[in-house]
Amino acid sequence: MDNDARLSDELASVVGGARRRAVRDGDRQIDTAHLLHSLLESDPDARAVIGEGPQIARLLGYLVQRSIGYGLRWQSGVEDSGAVPLMTGTAGFSPLAAASMEYACVRGAERGGPARGIDLLAAIVVDPQARAVEVLERAGIDPREVHARLDGRPGVTEECGEATH
Repeated sequence: MDNDARLSDELASVVGGARRRAVRDGDRQIDTAHLLHSLLESDPDARAVIGEGPQIARLLGYLVQRSIGYGLRWQSGVEDSGAVPLMTGTAGFSPLAAASMEYACVRGAERGGPARGIDLLAAIVVDPQARAVEVLERAGIDPREVHARLDGRPGVTEECGEATH
């Protein structure tokens, strides 16, 4: 998926970062929390949608600590809520992460371009069973509010709103 023409260069870099993180953490697959972590580290538009202050610091802290504590229980299972059809042919991704990548590509295509980081962010916050959603909620960030900001609803800065259309 790193070399997928449907991904912007920046999003391909995010996927590469998530892959390295999964390998380093000893995880079998890239999951939505890996994608979220890599996205927040490298995409200023995604960070802007999440917001600043203590919540983003807490969120990054949870993501950094995923290899200890609650993240350890994730290593024994595959991230799959059953809410989306099982994606095949996306080696190295959990079913939810694969579905999120596909959703991001569709969203990008609807905009007339390759998928960007904000498309992936929109994709990973829609399934309440996603590990990324669990981490957001633990950090005190409402994933529904993040999705609303991405959809251009109230609370989106003009710059972020333009970036999502």
